[in-house]
Amino acid sequence: PGCAAGVARSRGSAMPGVLPAFDGVVADVLPDKDKVYFNDYATLVQQQGMLQDHVRTSLYQFAILENAADFRGCRVLDVGAGTGILSFFAAHAGAAHVYAVEASGMARYAQRLAESNKLGDVVSVLNKRVEDVELDERVDVLISEPLGIALVNERMLESYLIARDKLLKPGGLMFPDAAVLFVCPFSDPALYAEQQQKLGFWTQPNFYGVDLTTLQPDAEQFYFSQPIVGPVAPHCLLSAPASLDFDFNTMSVEQLQKFEVPFSFVISGMAQLHGFALWFDCRFPGSQRHIQLSTAPHEPLTHWYQVRALLKAPIAVGAGHTLEGQLEFEANEARGYNVHMHVRNANTGVSASNVCVTQCALHHFQYSSQTSQTPPAFYGSAETAALPIPEAPVAAADA
Repeated sequence: PGCAAGVARSRGSAMPGVLPAFDGVVADVLPDKDKVYFNDYATLVQQQGMLQDHVRTSLYQFAILENAADFRGCRVLDVGAGTGILSFFAAHAGAAHVYAVEASGMARYAQRLAESNKLGDVVSVLNKRVEDVELDERVDVLISEPLGIALVNERMLESYLIARDKLLKPGGLMFPDAAVLFVCPFSDPALYAEQQQKLGFWTQPNFYGVDLTTLQPDAEQFYFSQPIVGPVAPHCLLSAPASLDFDFNTMSVEQLQKFEVPFSFVISGMAQLHGFALWFDCRFPGSQRHIQLSTAPHEPLTHWYQVRALLKAPIAVGAGHTLEGQLEFEANEARGYNVHMHVRNANTGVSASNVCVTQCALHHFQYSSQTSQTPPAFYGSAETAALPIPEAPVAAADA
């Protein structure tokens, strides 16, 4: 996301339905994830990285300015405003007043930018969590960039929905108002070999006179539970993606905290299945023009990249084979998700399961240092395209 709005919660306690991110570690000894989250978004370097994502920033500007009629004369609230860039776009579109809500210390920079750009009379910066905001009247439009890797990581979408219920007029507009999460099987021998190479360190029986091998199973569990954040080469994809629709107009916070993506993939060619790639599209519902933002592998790269969740051991698949199963997402107290993967090759009966744990702090993510290798011709590459987001409101994710 471009900001920190944040679902309020006390340290050491989890919200209902929210799971711990680490087995065997009590919440009281974990770092304050909300503090880490807000401190991260309070830095100019973090904000610069998002502002310089020209796909992201340009499409938000297009969505607002090309639909100026939806903003002109309206009261607008920006959930997690960051530097205030979306608030300034709304002001440029003719909004009567914009509330830029930013919980982190970045709020003071947003205030300075509003004043230096002569927008201080239109944009009011509120340095608080959106859950704590009280207004004398509900707003006409909500704008926000509440999107994390794999759409839901960082769990800012929960704050966006809370703002909808508390601060948006009935029938008010949400920018964005809908999204689609995509899941696709992939094969990447280089990435899998890199993870195995890391594990090799813990197989040493005589490291400076110390036997490390007892920790090898723990290292394997850690490395294969971490999401791989980075660009996915389209040729690594083995089928058309499965998808799950999110309707921000109607879905509940609870539906974000626990959901699943069932799938039945028909494989395009012989390969080793190493895991699942995830990305998302989202929609801006303008009355003049609908704008769609895509983070798909075949689209221009964004700061969200794509995400890969690995299996501990690959499954052999062939052309025409069917992979059945589901990814189960359960929110954890590290502002991320425990993603339970279950997959079975219906043709061979071979199955596999694993858990990928996402968290809010990017330094917990792994970035592959190797370039994905082009597979041999007999693998076959899947031609994929982002599924269209329907013009009518989409169905919310099932709880």
